[in-house]
This record gives sequence, structure tokens and C-alpha cells, in this order.
Amino acid sequence: MTTLAVLGGADGAITTLVTARRLGLTTVCVDARTDAPAVGYADEFLNVSTRDVDELARQLGRRADLAGVVSPASDVNLPAQYRLAERLGLPSGLSPRALRASVDKGYFRDVCDGLGLPGPRFAQGSAAAVRAAARDLRFPVIVKPTDSSGGRGISLCTAPSDLDEAISAAVAYSASSVVIVEEFLEGDHYAVEAVVADGRVVLFGLGARRLTEPPHFVTMEHTMPGGDPVLVARCRAIVEQIVATLGYAWGSLNADLLIDADGQIVVIEMGARLGGNGSAELLGLIHGVDVTAAYVTAAVGQRPDLTATANGCAAMRVLRTAEAGKLVAVHGLTEVRALPGVVDLILAARPGDHVEPYARAGAKLGYLLARADDQPSLERVLADVDALLRIEVEPVA
Repeated sequence: MTTLAVLGGADGAITTLVTARRLGLTTVCVDARTDAPAVGYADEFLNVSTRDVDELARQLGRRADLAGVVSPASDVNLPAQYRLAERLGLPSGLSPRALRASVDKGYFRDVCDGLGLPGPRFAQGSAAAVRAAARDLRFPVIVKPTDSSGGRGISLCTAPSDLDEAISAAVAYSASSVVIVEEFLEGDHYAVEAVVADGRVVLFGLGARRLTEPPHFVTMEHTMPGGDPVLVARCRAIVEQIVATLGYAWGSLNADLLIDADGQIVVIEMGARLGGNGSAELLGLIHGVDVTAAYVTAAVGQRPDLTATANGCAAMRVLRTAEAGKLVAVHGLTEVRALPGVVDLILAARPGDHVEPYARAGAKLGYLLARADDQPSLERVLADVDALLRIEVEPVA
């Protein structure tokens, strides 16, 4: 039996751990938090920071059965994945450019500019540098940590007077203390999930995204396919350009897009890894391919079957609360899971846990996946879910 190391124990790692075990692999979840949501889904737990590559290499390097290392749904852990694969001789489709584009938002903007793709004007650097440079941008602006993900440390600033607080929040979530400030663009939001093999996009899905209100812009729902065939083809062509430019050989890819009022496609950011919030599962549901299984199979050095066998519609809906407090119960779980069209319902919080309003990806209580043959049927499934599911939270003062 071979072993897969999964870096990070956030809820986005749960499906990868469950899938790897189903495929007969031993799983090791690596996280500095002993209470991370995915820890209980692994065969073994390694309580080490994913940033401590030397210690991880020392401990994982002892294992003769280690076959691969992955960082699902997390850009933050991609550098450790890349370095561990190099040091331990494990399979890796990442290139240095694909890695940097995933963890350095300013570099990714430069890549898009080099390809002639539209995008916002931006400034990136230390807190002091962006504080000065941002005053020349058109407000409102978005302030982000350059090397974080999941909606952490993001703020919308409507005037220069908002910058100091926003920059401080971004620095708090940046390992490098580097901040990026971008002019805010209006438009419709989409997410791409794709699988790359032999340096080209083999599976592609475009999902329409429904987001929380500003200033956080966190995904509440994905529906795939999220556009007509012409829009899907245009977005795919752009992603293929980016993949070729970055020299990304194989693996999963996740990207956030915006379509502005003029119909221009703006790629906001990307990650050379399996997407979170159920986007990888959605890609699999509309194409009839187990995308997570393909991700795991490739990570341990085998070639997955990526032949599409189905068509349809699918949706991911985040389970969330609007108030802070103690989670008492999620009512209607059995009934919802029994609904025709409901594929899965994953909980990332348990009764008794402290929960908070959904202002970042890590605050979700879980998510639901549904599939149908067409959009009206999918909407009926989601309406049935709304009628049955109720989240009970005991508020705190």
C-alpha cells in the first residue's frame, strides 16, 4: 500500500482524503492545527506546520511508502508541495512559474499583462509602498494579501482614507507582508476548474459564482456550466494561453474570472491546484469524471482516465450562518441527503463548535452538491433543499 501526504487540514481537503482512501492509499494529513476539519478523515495526522519544509522532509522522508504530496484547495501550501516533491523525488507537474503565479498575485497580473489580457491597474509591495502608490489608482480599490487565499484579509476601499486599516488587515494574512491593491472592477463573477495533462487543458468547466456582499467577496454558490458555449470557449482559450505560458505540465487548475460590461474577460487570479468550494466536484459531475480521483492518481505517478462521459448541470451551495455563536444543530440533514439530485452534503462544523458569519472561506459550515440534467431541474432540487435545511445557532453576546 502507498501513502499520500495531504498538506493542510481545512475542509477543502476532506474530499481528497476520502477519495485517496477509497483508492486504497494510506493518507497523512499535515497541519499545525489539531482541530482542523479534515484531520479526522485521514489515516494518520502529522502535527507540523505546512511551512516547515525541513521538518516535513525529515519526517515524511523516513517513509519508504510515500508516493505523493498534494495541496488541495490551498495556494498557501503549494510552495511546500513543490519543495517536498523536489527533495523527496515525488511526482510534480508544477513549474516554478505556475507556482509563483499561484502565490504571487502581482506576478500573475504581470503574466496576464504580457499576454495582452485585460485587467485592473494595481500596486504591489510593502505596506508603506502600496500606501503611497495606491493613491494614484482609481477608487474604489480592492486590498489583498499577495500570497493568501480563501477570502482572508480582503477589503474594499472606497476612498484613500480607508487604506490604512485595509492594508493592516492584508499584512496580517500575508506570510511575506506583501500587499496588492487593485482597482475594483464591476462585472459578473465566474470560476474555472480545469484539469491539465501534457501541458494542455483536457477537462474544463466554467461556473457562475454568487458572492457575499462587499467587502469580502466570498463564494456562496457555484453553478456549472455557468455560461453559453461561446463564453465557455472564450474562457477556455484564455486559460490554455496561461497554462502554456507558465509551463504547467499536469495537475488541476482553479481560477477566478470576471466578465465586465463590455464583455471583456478578466482573469483575477489562479491556483495550480484542485479547487475548493466543491468546484472540482462540479467539474466531475458535468463531465462524468471523478476529478478528485484523477488528481490523486496523477499525484502518485499514475496516468488517470480523463475521458468525458456525461453532460448536465451541477451546483455547489455553501452552508453558512449570519451570526456568531455556538452551532446547536443542522436540521433536515437526513431528508436533504435523501433528495433525488443531491450528490453530497459535507459538514465542516459540528454541534458545539463556535461559528461565525460567513466572511471568509474558512467560516463555512459545509457545502452541498447537487446535479440535474438541466437548469430548471437543478433549481427545483435547490428549492427543495431550502425548504428542508435549517441551521440553528445559539448567539453569543
